[in-house]
Amino acid sequence: MNKKQVRQILKDTDFIHISGSPEEKKVAEYLKARCEEMGVKAKLESFEVAVADVKAASLTVKLANGQEKEIPCKGFRLCGSGEVEAPLVYLPELDQASLTKAKDSIVLLDVGVGYWTYQDLLKNGAKGIITYDGNVHYKDRDIDLKELRPHVVGEGGKKILAVNINAKDAFALVKGGARSAKIKVQQKEGKGKSHNVVAEIPGTTDEWIVLSAHLDTTPLSRGSYDNMTGCIGLLMVMDALKNKPHRYGLRFVFCGSEERGLLGSKAYVAAHEKELEKMALNINLDMIGTYMGHFLARVSADEGLVTFIKYFAAAQGFGINASQGVYSSDSTPFADKGVPALSFARIAGPSQATIHNRYDTPELLSDEQMLKDGAFITEFTRFMADAVKCPVKREIPEKVKKQLDEYLARKRKEE
Repeated sequence: MNKKQVRQILKDTDFIHISGSPEEKKVAEYLKARCEEMGVKAKLESFEVAVADVKAASLTVKLANGQEKEIPCKGFRLCGSGEVEAPLVYLPELDQASLTKAKDSIVLLDVGVGYWTYQDLLKNGAKGIITYDGNVHYKDRDIDLKELRPHVVGEGGKKILAVNINAKDAFALVKGGARSAKIKVQQKEGKGKSHNVVAEIPGTTDEWIVLSAHLDTTPLSRGSYDNMTGCIGLLMVMDALKNKPHRYGLRFVFCGSEERGLLGSKAYVAAHEKELEKMALNINLDMIGTYMGHFLARVSADEGLVTFIKYFAAAQGFGINASQGVYSSDSTPFADKGVPALSFARIAGPSQATIHNRYDTPELLSDEQMLKDGAFITEFTRFMADAVKCPVKREIPEKVKKQLDEYLARKRKEE
């Protein structure tokens, strides 16, 4: 691939395409077509996702002076419908003492609503939730569309009404001493479809190296950096390695719905469970090609792979920060099923290449750096694909298993 092709893909996919939407399917079909143009067979694999259409949402607060004020908000998808009114409490900390203040209150949080946060709020009697995003220094007043993820609520769990607001309004509520709040949400919930794109280059054995990257965006983002760059990286590897037979087959999985909790990769490993023992390694790409930022490898596998990556990068003259652990992307479901996995990413600071908002655009990206990152990933993949035997131990270290349990909310993270 060349710079012109890279820029064309960024242009063609430069629109919001969230999980389960027609736009997400359009991008999936687009990537499938790009694979087939290279002569590599590809298919769409659909999977079910929860969807919701929020018809209306409102937040009314009572200020310290007794006046009521309407605060612009968006209702959380999948939080249910209804109305709740209660005292408003700001919870900057979520220790046990602070959580006692949540009883019979609507709580304003500085953090997102993960599993343990939500369960703690339920246990302590919270009646509603307010979150915020954005930046008090940004000119925009964007409000992201959040959701109460099904795995956060749990099977048959209780739902709490929740809304999201802009950071400027959150600051004003705390500064102004808002005393109480009323949340109203009306939505239609149901089931929809998301899609993975799966393409294959067969090897001379029946074992595979699986490469992954996610194709969806968050509701405010066009997703050029996060993560069309990762998808372009897969296409670069595919283009470079498609014509020569390799010992290990190469399977490319462009995952849908990563931004909603790795749903595409979770669906893929579930649908292909019988094939997992033939998967020697997963290489995941989650954001590359920025002008600024450091390149990292997070390895959910044997420590020996960390050392190898450092040596390999040094031999290539390629700077890298490699470490063992769990990365918050589509490598995680593979590692959780026993497949050695790693994620490559070029991480820029939020002042240089922010994500999950309107500022994730093609202008953040360097075509030259994208090609350099893609070339390194290609050579690493080539080495593994041509190995007489993939040198990565097929076992997940206990340290990584512990981190997987914590990340996937099976165990609470130790303080």
